[in-house]
Amino acid sequence: MTQLTSKHSSSPEDDLPNEESQATAMVELQVKQELQVSHVSPWLIPLVYAVGQYVVLPLYFRRVEVLGQEWLPKSGPIILAPTHRSRWDALMLPFATGIKVTGRNLRFMVSMNEVKGLQGWFIRRLGGFAIDTLKPGIASLRHSIELLQHGEMVVIFPEGNIFRDRSVQPLKTGFARLALQADAAGIENNKLGVQVVPISLTYSNRFVPWRSRVQIRIGKPLEVHHYCTGKVKQDAKVLTEDLRNSLQTMLTESCEALDLSQP
Repeated sequence: MTQLTSKHSSSPEDDLPNEESQATAMVELQVKQELQVSHVSPWLIPLVYAVGQYVVLPLYFRRVEVLGQEWLPKSGPIILAPTHRSRWDALMLPFATGIKVTGRNLRFMVSMNEVKGLQGWFIRRLGGFAIDTLKPGIASLRHSIELLQHGEMVVIFPEGNIFRDRSVQPLKTGFARLALQADAAGIENNKLGVQVVPISLTYSNRFVPWRSRVQIRIGKPLEVHHYCTGKVKQDAKVLTEDLRNSLQTMLTESCEALDLSQP
């Protein structure tokens, strides 16, 4: 009996590895949750955007043309839904739609691997918040809806990743579901009034070398409440199809304007 008792007994030291692993997991969870919250630095955003607009973009690009800015709502909850063709998109969007145009800061939904290191330091202070694209967490999705409830302008790339071809890729269905869920989150059963603004970004060269040309087209907003019939799966499908058609039409027009062949 003594042998059995000593064999199954444990000392406080035996529990330390388990406690340490739990503490590590809690710290990792806390860090992840912090990355999923959007922050706007009142001093960094004007500085970065000014340098980008007046120094970086004019020096690097031959021409940046923006069409359709009259479609940008000046108030209310907005989801900007741009195509994703280059990392330059992160500078192009504030230039075309940001605070100097609409008086509003952009809140970027980005992937978790983009908020690491120096790049992540900037992204987290320029309105970016992370989402695990493989396992989207409730916290990041809830934060997106909270931003829209406060009338913010949220940027979500519906294609998911960067694609360098000349056609719109299949859009993530989760994008439309989020838009529908956000619109249903109004007060006292009223719709929130979410609008989805399609944006096409087209570069004259797929790899965006020095002196490239860029055309940014902003399309007519899609009013999400028009897609709310109560059949979430079907509603999301229709919204996704309409968004993709709008993006493809603008992309084709930009390719013709820039004298580019497709795909």
